[in-house]
Amino acid sequence: MVDSTQNPVAPPVPVLECRNLSIHYGQVVAVNDVSLVVPEHKITAIIGPSGCGKSTLLRAFNRMNEFILHTTTQGEVLYRGEDLYANGIEPAEVRRRIGMVFQKPNPFPKSVYKNVSWGPATNGFTGSLDELVETSLRKAALWEEVKDKLHNSGLALSGGQQQRLCIARAIALEPEVILMDEPCSALDPASTARIEDLLFELKARYTIVIVTHNMQQAARVSNWTAFMSHGHLVEFGSTENMFTRPQKRETEDYITGKFG
Repeated sequence: MVDSTQNPVAPPVPVLECRNLSIHYGQVVAVNDVSLVVPEHKITAIIGPSGCGKSTLLRAFNRMNEFILHTTTQGEVLYRGEDLYANGIEPAEVRRRIGMVFQKPNPFPKSVYKNVSWGPATNGFTGSLDELVETSLRKAALWEEVKDKLHNSGLALSGGQQQRLCIARAIALEPEVILMDEPCSALDPASTARIEDLLFELKARYTIVIVTHNMQQAARVSNWTAFMSHGHLVEFGSTENMFTRPQKRETEDYITGKFG
């Protein structure tokens, strides 16, 4: 467990929590005995050097690691207190409630409209798809840019627009949590700024967990930060404390660029 003295202000009741979580790829330990909480309607950043396990940890929150062969998971991952890896839990339902946006924008090779409506339509949505598409695109700050291009291919959009389309696609399934794995790493500075502005708007409605290698981005957008190294959780606390008063020397060295 993380030493409670690292963060004297306890986070709110978590939406997500992992307890003594370890994940192996075959014989390789990717995440080692990590315990962490994700507070509601906040942005939690996971930072750390390449290969430290941060993306593996992120994928554990909606069981995406199960798509990787020879992966084993030990410990608990809780959503509203319910173990997501317990017998009888349906992974597809987990991924509906806990959506994900990947590093590289990956719109379907379909129209903008189909990109947003496809998931709900195939999951039994019975309301107005037109309204759902518009609402989702508005929430992703994309509607005004694509409202006259709804039947054009999503692949024709710019990189930043494609990433916001992927966010709209996730929102359309009405998740409670949105996981983002390096969502800006393939984008130019202007598109990155748009995504960061969008994150501030989205956290009023959703709980967000973001993996980022960009220290400045983590400091700008997140409320809480977890620093990982070699599969271990080194430190977790409020972002302000983490970047101004880190409790561990290893954290300070990473944040100040002495390694990583």
